[in-house]
Amino acid sequence: MPKGRSRFSTILWVSILLFLAVVLSFPKWITVFYPLPHQELVFSEAGKHDVDPYLVFAIIRAESKYQNAAESVVGAKGLMQIMPETADWIAEQNGIEEFKLEDLHKPAVNISFGCWYLHSLSKEFDGNIPLIVASYNAGRGKVQEWLVGGTWNGEPEEIDKIPFPETRQYLKNVLKNYEAYQAIYK
Repeated sequence: MPKGRSRFSTILWVSILLFLAVVLSFPKWITVFYPLPHQELVFSEAGKHDVDPYLVFAIIRAESKYQNAAESVVGAKGLMQIMPETADWIAEQNGIEEFKLEDLHKPAVNISFGCWYLHSLSKEFDGNIPLIVASYNAGRGKVQEWLVGGTWNGEPEEIDKIPFPETRQYLKNVLKNYEAYQAIYK
């Protein structure tokens, strides 16, 4: 065997063994991809609003990739990408008079508003996670239209019937994240 090939083979095997050693010595390596940013805040607000904190983390991962300063092209802001109109409505519903849109970049405000909103959607859609998540993305009115019109029944197996491609992909992404968070941390 040529000398260069055996050296490459040795380097490859050593690299594989080092990789395995790192992975095996750090059994929760997957948490690098599914972290728990603002963990105390998320668990506190999720508990206060009767929302699964792992659903909150799944939404944060999908919406902002954990970036406080995230802002979408349509104006959604912060970790949970809350739209300005929705934030104003949430502030009004909660009697918050001093609210400013820039506050959505503060994790405490964004997560509190996001958890409150998820609870509101959960009450409206009887805790049906796919309906809650689709509503979080497309709006509760659109999802109600789909249900009433028979376009989509809210079942995960029927996601491909959602008429908005972005919402279909978003829902698939959040449900995958949610499943991963539950498997890793529960």
